[in-house]
Amino acid sequence: MNNQLKKKPDMGFWKLWNLSFGFFGVQIAYALQSANISRIFATLGADPHELSYFWILPPLMGILVQPIVGTLSDKTWTRFGRRIPYLFVGATVAVLVMCLLPNAGSLGMTAGMAMIFGLTALMFLDTSINMAMQPFKMLVGDMVNEKQKALAYSMQSFLCNAGSVVGFIFPFFFTFIGISNIAAAGVVPDSVIWSFYVGAAILILCVIYTTLKVKEWNPKEYAEYNQLEKPLDKEKTNVFALLRNAPKTFWTVGLVQFFCWAAFMYMWTYTTGSIADTVWGVDMQLHSATSTPQYQEAGNWVGILFAVQAIGSVLWAVVLPNIRSRKMAYALSLLLGGIGFLLVPYIANKYLMFVPFILIGCAWAATLAMPFTFVTNALEGKGHMGAYLGLFNGTICVPQIIAAALGGTILHLLGSVQSHMMMAAGAMLIIGTFCVSIISEKEK
Repeated sequence: MNNQLKKKPDMGFWKLWNLSFGFFGVQIAYALQSANISRIFATLGADPHELSYFWILPPLMGILVQPIVGTLSDKTWTRFGRRIPYLFVGATVAVLVMCLLPNAGSLGMTAGMAMIFGLTALMFLDTSINMAMQPFKMLVGDMVNEKQKALAYSMQSFLCNAGSVVGFIFPFFFTFIGISNIAAAGVVPDSVIWSFYVGAAILILCVIYTTLKVKEWNPKEYAEYNQLEKPLDKEKTNVFALLRNAPKTFWTVGLVQFFCWAAFMYMWTYTTGSIADTVWGVDMQLHSATSTPQYQEAGNWVGILFAVQAIGSVLWAVVLPNIRSRKMAYALSLLLGGIGFLLVPYIANKYLMFVPFILIGCAWAATLAMPFTFVTNALEGKGHMGAYLGLFNGTICVPQIIAAALGGTILHLLGSVQSHMMMAAGAMLIIGTFCVSIISEKEK
């Protein structure tokens, strides 16, 4: 009878919205980082042939930080909650770093020192964004019942992609209203600097809103709602024991994640070269390719394509909860994304390129929402939700690290044609589509 009384209650729309609203601001910060890190370091003097190695740092920091945040927050209780203190601290640090990073070339340092300063700032930015991002997934896992989790994570995906659209278009917007998009050698343009400033302001305002609107359960209430024998703050956590006892769904969804995140890593790394080749006709095998006006124009257009992808994700996130079978929704989304990647090398019109990136957006929406729906449902009643989700983040980070490390080798095997890497990404999503079939909808 007690279990019946303590089932997690249904939540109204605005309560579900408030749980994830801060993700909008966090994702603006993440989008600004994703779209501009290569540009910033190239401006500081990094060799264009080595820029891909900078992509190893974000997932590396994620795999280090998120399990720690998850484990510690499982045992934390303050007057502000369990997850929210980590969210607030992470967001505060991110805001400070966002105001420093784009100014690395404007502080009077030598090129070498500016690069070191930029790398240090990037490390802190990755750490703080990961620290701020993880609590939102945990809040949904903690407080939303099984029936509403697909809706809650889809709302989170919607806000995530809406934030991405804003972050991706900020530099174009500020250039449009007259802020300079050019600067002296070694200095980041004001359009990018102001994008980071405004993104930082939105981030902290969104996080303050979540902090004021969300009231978390204390450890005793959490234990009662999740049918635990004792509150988590009185339990010891053994990471290896958690992995040994993880449900099968944890591992099968992780397998799908491997192919998804490796595919998206190649998208982030090789889209600019692919578009420059297929649409602008730039021979990317020439050492001078990156210095051509056509390449720079292609680089600007990639921001628009990523925004189109995010819009496609926003729209598809609304559709996902209405597909009755979660496995069907997941598989269909990945298949559409795989088709989108495969189309990229065959499209020479920059506007027609919207079509494959809208399809890729369908896969992105599902990749953000569906894995956590499956895994948190499988973890119901097991406790240690934060620790498990922190560990599950490894299925996001490890594929990116491996993909980044092997990217050059695979590119060489594919004839050093960057658009071929988009086809490799499509093949990975299609493999992931078939892997969805081994996921269990629910585990007892």
